[in-house]
Amino acid sequence: MPEPITSAPLHILISGGEGDLARVLGAEFSRQAHHVHAPGRKTMDVRDESQVEACFSRLERLDVLIANAGLTRDGAVTGLGAEDFAEAINTNLRGTFLCVRSALKIMIKQRSGHVILIGSRAARCGTRGQSAYAAAKAGLIGLAQSVAKEYGARNIRCNVVLPGFLETKMTAKLVAERREEVREEHALGRFNTVENAARFIAFLATLDHVSGQVFTLDSRLDRWT
Repeated sequence: MPEPITSAPLHILISGGEGDLARVLGAEFSRQAHHVHAPGRKTMDVRDESQVEACFSRLERLDVLIANAGLTRDGAVTGLGAEDFAEAINTNLRGTFLCVRSALKIMIKQRSGHVILIGSRAARCGTRGQSAYAAAKAGLIGLAQSVAKEYGARNIRCNVVLPGFLETKMTAKLVAERREEVREEHALGRFNTVENAARFIAFLATLDHVSGQVFTLDSRLDRWT
């Protein structure tokens, strides 16, 4: 992976800071001498509008927001409770919106910034038993492209990264049989890693001329439409 194209330290906020990807991302950005703030749920619960606004109000500068906070509430549609569906939307989509809105208020004043949303392939293909998660992640793509169009003139970029199936606490509960089914969908026969995803996201954060795009980081192939 090429070295970052910027030499100035960036001020970065990663939501969902206690997650596996967030921890590795924070370490990667810190290794490159950037300034990282990665609040976990106890510090900034993205479902709580007042907590989100308070956390962002304490920032003097924000160059990159990585909206990483998320959860799954799995189950077939007919067996999924409305409360579980609402919680998935509230965290993955509404929570991301709240973070993006607060970040934009800072970035507009700076006339620069980069918003990176952590999505999922489920947004494009759907996955069995994950209707709530897929719906929320699909919404992130629409959100990102709207932000890219609305604020591009103010030098603000917005992109979505689909990291692929990563070996994290979130995926650890997937049964072995289903895990192998997913692995077989990959042309390379293997999953992406948290470390590789973090390296890509850290590089993307430095790109000045890329916005409104969706990046897939594994080897599953989709038919062109």
